[in-house]
Amino acid sequence: MNPKLKVFSGFLFFLFFLSYNPLWSQSDPTGERRVTGTYAIKNATITTSPGNTISGATILIKNGLIEAVGTNVRIPNEAQIIDGDSLYIYPGFIDGASSAGVSKPADPERPSNFDPSNPPDENAGITPWRNVLDNFDFKNSQISDWRKSGFTVAQIIPDGGMLPGKAAVVVLGGNASTNILAQNTALNAKFRSVGGGRGAYPGTQLGIMAKFRDLYKNAEYSAQHQRLFASNSGLNRPEMNKTLQAFYPVIDKGIPIMFEVSNDLEIRRALSLQKENGFRLVLVGVTEADMVINEIKAANAQVLLSMKLPDDKITKAKTEDLSDEMKARTNRAKEAYENILKQAGLLEKAGIPFGFTSMGGKNSDLMKNLKLMVENGLSENGVLAALTTNPANILGISKFTGTIEKGKLANLVIFTEPIFSEEAHIKHVVADGYIFDYEIKTKKAGKGNGNGENGAVQIAGEWDYTSDTPAGSSDGLMSIKKEGDSYKGNITYSNPSGSGTATSEMKNISISGNSLTFSFEVAAGGMSLEVTVAGDINDDQFSGTMSLADFGSYPLNATKKPNQSKR
Repeated sequence: MNPKLKVFSGFLFFLFFLSYNPLWSQSDPTGERRVTGTYAIKNATITTSPGNTISGATILIKNGLIEAVGTNVRIPNEAQIIDGDSLYIYPGFIDGASSAGVSKPADPERPSNFDPSNPPDENAGITPWRNVLDNFDFKNSQISDWRKSGFTVAQIIPDGGMLPGKAAVVVLGGNASTNILAQNTALNAKFRSVGGGRGAYPGTQLGIMAKFRDLYKNAEYSAQHQRLFASNSGLNRPEMNKTLQAFYPVIDKGIPIMFEVSNDLEIRRALSLQKENGFRLVLVGVTEADMVINEIKAANAQVLLSMKLPDDKITKAKTEDLSDEMKARTNRAKEAYENILKQAGLLEKAGIPFGFTSMGGKNSDLMKNLKLMVENGLSENGVLAALTTNPANILGISKFTGTIEKGKLANLVIFTEPIFSEEAHIKHVVADGYIFDYEIKTKKAGKGNGNGENGAVQIAGEWDYTSDTPAGSSDGLMSIKKEGDSYKGNITYSNPSGSGTATSEMKNISISGNSLTFSFEVAAGGMSLEVTVAGDINDDQFSGTMSLADFGSYPLNATKKPNQSKR
């Protein structure tokens, strides 16, 4: 069993109150409704594809498909009509590589004659025959978290070692739907070996590269033998090997290899393997592309950029009292941070179409990170392309989705304002013909002991919080103090050991407008897990959620104690 899951089960009553999306201040839908008839959203502003927007347009949906879109759409008498005067409609977002709802298969037992220099494939993390759908739970709360951020389609990829299995493309629609657009869409690969962590081969990145070369060449020989055997008599029947057979669609260029990469060195290594063997390559989780852009273009490799950006606290570091060496280190860290923000813009400038992967990211950071990319060189149309048309092309599903046009799936994200405006909120998401409604909480100008003069939010003080979860209700105390230009605080919660309460330091406390965010760590079962909190303050009320990346999100509400506003 995954050790994190063991910890999670030990204090389920605590962790069931996790996560919130502060940027759109919306609630989870209480239900979903299937568009089974004819449906028209009238007089809306519709962006059918990046750079193509129609004002005063109508979109007609019939049985989950787009029937028509434009300014002269004839609405049939039987259509249900939604007034779209104040709505802005975009194609549903597409996640090029997602781990949401995917669990890792149990590790196999070692055979009694285990040889670490030549372990069985499964013990070495080599399981290319696996189908990610065998370890996918569509009811996982991570699915709804990403859907309420606008994602309607995702390519889910398996977890495991160097060759964990094959991916699948799913629609983030209703629980009653099959939701599967395509299976075995890519072979996933990474520079990590399950066996290597226990002293078995391949235990290093160079070992993984050598093993990959060996497998690929043997798969080519096996495929050739199969073809010859099928077309000629007198040949020995070829041996059936499921590891090698899993490579056949890659060798035939029917599907790509999706290589997870964490830095420019791993990008170079993936490109080297692609150059040697000629397979189609998708680089997943790219954060450092600037030094290898020419090589990526030359290889015609496709790119899925990480949505995750590093924490910006280094940009706030003060250097006045630091030594020259520490100043230089801090400045280098700042330059590295700023360089990562520029990666999307550099790829766009180089003419490399890219999509996004949500792996390792948080849905609550999505719009903030996209706006940071725009501020650092990426165009707004470039963002929309990376969320829609580019991943549709990379995944080979552009005939189904990625744009708003007749015959495609009615996958839509519907905002109250243009997507990049400060007041934009998601009001509806349509996925696979299911409409998901989200409550919009209007932010009020502050008054009372939650806010100070001119509406400035005053968070210092003590806040009693309560969380309602499937395991019941729990409560605790947040104590926040202002020290100079920053804040410090502590939070109490039910002790994971099962007795009394525990206290943790609140870290990265940040207030932006009415939105409060912070994180803290929970120690249990010998592990330390990071919990993030985000939400909005109106008067003396806090409304938000707490989140642990692997386990989804649950609401949390707090009330400020009286006479605490000036503490």
